[in-house]
Amino acid sequence: MNASLRISLSSLRAHKRRFAGTFLAVLLGVAFLAGTLVMGDTLRASFDTMFGNATSGTDAVVRSADAITTPGESQGVRRPVDTALVAGIERVSGVAAVSPDIEGAGQLVGRDGKPIGGQGPPTLAGNWIADPKLNPYRLAEGRLPSRSGEVVVNRGAAKKGHLKIGDTTTLRTPDPVQVTIVGLATFGGEDGMAQVTFTGMTQADAEKYLTAKPGEAASIRVRAGPGVSQHRLVADLTPVLPKGVEAITGQDSAQENTDMISSQFLTLFTTFLLVFSGIALLVATFSIHNTFAIVVAQRTRENALLRALGASRRQVTVATLVEASVVAVTASAVGLAGGIGIAAGLQALFPAIGFPFPGGDLVISGLSMLLPLAVGIVVCLGSALLPAVRAGRIAPLAALRETAVDQSGASRGRAVVGGGLAALAVGTTLTGVLANPSLWLAGLGAVLALAAFVVLGPVASSTAVRTIGAPLDKLRGVTGALARRNALRSPKRTAATASALMIGVAVVSLFTVFGASLKATMDQTVSRSFAGDVAVSTPSFGAGGSGLSPRLAPALAGQPTVEHAVGLGRGVAEVDGKGRALTVTDPVTLGKVFDLGDVRGSLDHLGTDGLAVTRKEADKQHLTTGDTARLTFTDGKKQNFTVRAVYGRSELAGDYVITRAAWAPHRTQDSDSLVAVSFKGGVSTAEGKAAVRKVAAQYGNPEVQTRQEYAQSSASGIDMMLTLVYALLALAVLIALLGIANTLTLAIHERTRELGLLRAVGQTRAQLRAMVRWESVLVAAFGTAGGLTLGAFLGWVLVKASDGASDSAFAFAVPPAQLVVVALVGLAAGALAGLRPTRLAARLDVLRAIATE
Repeated sequence: MNASLRISLSSLRAHKRRFAGTFLAVLLGVAFLAGTLVMGDTLRASFDTMFGNATSGTDAVVRSADAITTPGESQGVRRPVDTALVAGIERVSGVAAVSPDIEGAGQLVGRDGKPIGGQGPPTLAGNWIADPKLNPYRLAEGRLPSRSGEVVVNRGAAKKGHLKIGDTTTLRTPDPVQVTIVGLATFGGEDGMAQVTFTGMTQADAEKYLTAKPGEAASIRVRAGPGVSQHRLVADLTPVLPKGVEAITGQDSAQENTDMISSQFLTLFTTFLLVFSGIALLVATFSIHNTFAIVVAQRTRENALLRALGASRRQVTVATLVEASVVAVTASAVGLAGGIGIAAGLQALFPAIGFPFPGGDLVISGLSMLLPLAVGIVVCLGSALLPAVRAGRIAPLAALRETAVDQSGASRGRAVVGGGLAALAVGTTLTGVLANPSLWLAGLGAVLALAAFVVLGPVASSTAVRTIGAPLDKLRGVTGALARRNALRSPKRTAATASALMIGVAVVSLFTVFGASLKATMDQTVSRSFAGDVAVSTPSFGAGGSGLSPRLAPALAGQPTVEHAVGLGRGVAEVDGKGRALTVTDPVTLGKVFDLGDVRGSLDHLGTDGLAVTRKEADKQHLTTGDTARLTFTDGKKQNFTVRAVYGRSELAGDYVITRAAWAPHRTQDSDSLVAVSFKGGVSTAEGKAAVRKVAAQYGNPEVQTRQEYAQSSASGIDMMLTLVYALLALAVLIALLGIANTLTLAIHERTRELGLLRAVGQTRAQLRAMVRWESVLVAAFGTAGGLTLGAFLGWVLVKASDGASDSAFAFAVPPAQLVVVALVGLAAGALAGLRPTRLAARLDVLRAIATE
C-alpha cells in the first residue's frame, strides 16, 4: 500500500497538468452544489429571523379556523373574522393590546405611471396598526396615516417606484384610489419582505377598499401582558371565541409564514438549482472518466513494467485510485471554498437586481459542507473506477509494445446492449405518453434514452464523424482529412468526450423545445378560446397585482364601439367537499366572447343558484345537467347549486362558472383577472383599442392588448425562465468544454512523435493548429448533433406527458431558429475548447518530438 501511495504521488507531481481539467470539473460542480446549499440555509435562517423580529410583539392571532385550498395552491383562503370580537378579547385577563388586521391586495403605481411589483410576490394593503409591538412593520420615516387617503408604504416599494414622503400616487385596490405617502416603513429591519410591497392606510379606508363590508378583518392580533405566556394567552382566549374561530400563538403564526415562504419559494428555488448542480456533476463524470481512461491508456507500458517488476493487479488499481482520491479531495475542498464565495456573491448581487436578500451572516451548516464534499469525492472516484480496474488488468508483456495509444473501438456487445436499451426506452416512453399517460413512466423512458445514447455513442461515432467531417476533405484538404482521421482513431474516446457536451446540449434543447411548446400552447389557447378583439389585463403572475375593477367591464360594455365586454373574476368554494376555483362572471356574455365548445344545457339562466361546469370536471365529479352540487363558501355558508350547463373548454373560462349575483353574498375583495372585449361591426382594431384605453385609464390604466399581444405577454414568463435556465446550464457546457480541451491536450502528449514527423515532412504550424482545432470541432459537432436529437426527443416526451397529466391541451412545437443557434454555439464551443491544445501542439520542438518514445 505504501509503495502504491508513493508511486501515485510521484506520478501526480510529474504529470499534474494532465489532471487540470479533472480538477476544474470537480471544483466547479462541488462549488455550485455547496453554494446552492449554503444559500438555501442562509435564506431560511434570514427569513426565520425576519419574521421573528417582525412578529415578536404578537402573542396570539385570532382567525377563522377553516381554510379552503384549491388544487395547485399551498395556502388556503380563510373567511374574515368579525372585528366586534375585539371588545370581548380586550376583557380577557392577561390581554394588553388588541388590533384587527385587515389585509387585501393593493398595488401602488410608481412615479413613472407603472405598477410597482406584482411579478410573483404579493402586493399587499391593509390597515396601519397603531400599536408598534403588534404591527409587523416599523415606521422608519414620516408619520402614521391619520386621515382618509394617507398611507405608509414599505421603503423598498418607495425606492422601486421612486416615491418619497409627500408624493401623491394611485393605489389599485383594484379600483384606483388617490393616496398621499406620509411615512415609510421597514419589515423585520429590512426595507421589505423580499419583493412583497405593503401599503398601510387608516382602518376606515382599509374597510372601505379591502373588505366586502365594514366590521371584517383577516385576523385579530393580540399582545399579552407581562408574565403571560403565549400558550396561556391562547388557552384564555379560546373559551370566548365563537364556533369557527380559533386562536394560535404568535410563534405558530410566524412559523406558518416562514413555512409558506419555504414551501412556495425557497424549496422550489433550491430544488431548481440542485437539479442543475446534478446536471453539472453528471457532465463532469464523463469528463473525469475520459481523462482517467486516456491517462491509463498512455501509461500502458509504465503499468506493465510495474507488473513485470512484481506489482500486483491490486497495487496498480489502488495506485490509480489514490491519484483520483488526491484530485477528488483537493478539488472538492477548494470547491467548498468556492461555494461559500458563490453564496456570498449572490447575497451581494440579489439586492442589485431588485431582489432584496435578507440581511445576516452566511449560514454554513455541516450538511451543506459534508454533502458536496462527499458527492465530489464519490463522483471523481466513481468516474475513475473502471479505468483503474483496466489499469490493473494490464499484462506485464504489454511493456514490450512500442505504443500506448488507445485504439479501442466499439464492440458488438455494446451495440446489442445499446440497441436493447434504445428499444426499451422507446417502448417505455410511448407507454408513458400515449398508451397510459404517466409522468413516472415518461421519466423512466427519458433516463433509459439517455443511457442508450451513452452506450451507443462509440457505435455511432465512427459513422457520425465520417459523415459530419466529409466536407472537410474538400474545404481544408489534407489538414481536414487528418483532423477527421484523428477523430476516428478511438470511437470510445470520441464518444466519451462528446457525451459531456451532448448532455449539456440535450438539456438546453429540452428546455428550448418545452418553452416553445408552452408558448404555442398559450397561443393555441387564446386563439381557440378567446373570440374577442382585445383583452384588458394587469401584467402580473403569481400572487402579485391587484386585479381589475369589476366595474370596468360594464363601463366598457356601454361604449358605442363595443359589442360585448365580460370580466372574469375569481372565487373559491368547496364543491361537494373539495376545494375548487370558481370563475365569477356574466355567463350569457361569456359565451359570446369566449369559445366554450359544445354546451349542454343553457348559460342564460344560472341565476343565484345555478352552476356551469366543464365536461371533464363534470365527468370527474359524476355531474350532469340537472344535478345538484353542494357549495361551501369561505364565510362558512352552504348552498345547493343546480348544474344548468356543461361546456367543453376550460382554458380561460375555468372549470366552474357562477354569476356575480351568486358570488356577491360571499365575496371579500372583488376583482377581475381579465376583461375580454369584442367590437361592433365596422370598428377597426385601432379605433376600438383607443376607445377601450380611454375608459381603462379611469380604472388604474391597465394594459389593453390584442389577442396576439395578450398571448405573447402571457408567455413572457417563459422567456424569463429560459434565460435563467441557459445561464445555469452555462456551467455544464463549461465543464464539457474543459473535458474536450483536456482530452485533446492529453492526445497531443500521446501523439508527440507523430506531430513531430508531420512537421518534419512539411506541415506548417498554421496547418497543425487547424488540424487540432478541426478535430475539436468535429468532436463538438458529434456531441451537439446527439444532444439536439436527444433534447428534441425528451422535449416531445415532456410535452406529451404534461398533456396527459394535465387538464389543459399542450401543443408540441420545435423552434428551428433557436435550435440552429444552439447548434452554432456547440460548434463555437468546440473551436474554443481547441485553443489551448492548438497552442500546445504549435509550440512542439520538431526534433524533440521526433525523438519522443
